[in-house]
Amino acid sequence: MILTVAVVLIFAPFAYTVVTSLRPPSDVINDPLGWPTSLTIDNITNAYSKMNYAQGVLSSAVVLAGALILTIVVGALAAYPLARITRSWTSWVYRLFLAGSTVPIFVLIAPLYLLLRDVGLLNSYAGIILAYTAINLPVAIFFYTSFFRQIPIELEEAAAIDGSGPVRTFFVVLFPLLRPVTATLATFLTLSVWNDLLIPLVFVQDPSIKTVMVNAYSLVGSYTLDPSLLFPAALLGVAPLLIVFAFLQRQIVSGLTMGAVKS
Repeated sequence: MILTVAVVLIFAPFAYTVVTSLRPPSDVINDPLGWPTSLTIDNITNAYSKMNYAQGVLSSAVVLAGALILTIVVGALAAYPLARITRSWTSWVYRLFLAGSTVPIFVLIAPLYLLLRDVGLLNSYAGIILAYTAINLPVAIFFYTSFFRQIPIELEEAAAIDGSGPVRTFFVVLFPLLRPVTATLATFLTLSVWNDLLIPLVFVQDPSIKTVMVNAYSLVGSYTLDPSLLFPAALLGVAPLLIVFAFLQRQIVSGLTMGAVKS
């Protein structure tokens, strides 16, 4: 019973968004919560053209790919010494990163904006990617540090005996073992970066690099709100994620479960 209620609460808003996106504007105005009398795809095509959809998806994909690669690589490299070096300072550094993950994003927006402005990275993919990396790095370090501590140190000792240096040991021996936790982290980052509105809205004014969520938000007027335009825009914004997860669900679930049962 509880599971049924939870499923309804999760899927009801999405179902309402889909149905509203396919209802004629007059139908929505007359009865916003009622059953549709007819269905149309005109709302979706209209939103597609007005929100510059192809450009928005491309920008979101570039930002997501850059943030994923940078966060995963830097997070793993930073977590490795924190997990292996047993000194008092490593414990404090690890706690400092954990504390960073508790800071609300709204507190960081102003300092990040001023920093990116001073280094000339506003209105650029590099600026957005670096901002997302800085914000999500504490979470990545938390994931990887916990996982590294579960990997037997004998693997590194065996690699050292074979003549492998620390860098080669990390990338050849240890990094492939991180696939389960990397799948979990990548899923978390994908959802948070793709659906985020605040950072690209504040840091980007160039229309050519605005993300799909910013383009969808641009359809919201100052004093008016058109559900027949906003709901299709929101649906189009999450459509790429739904498609990707639909095709890769087996790999994603496999990575999540492998991370859950890691001994």
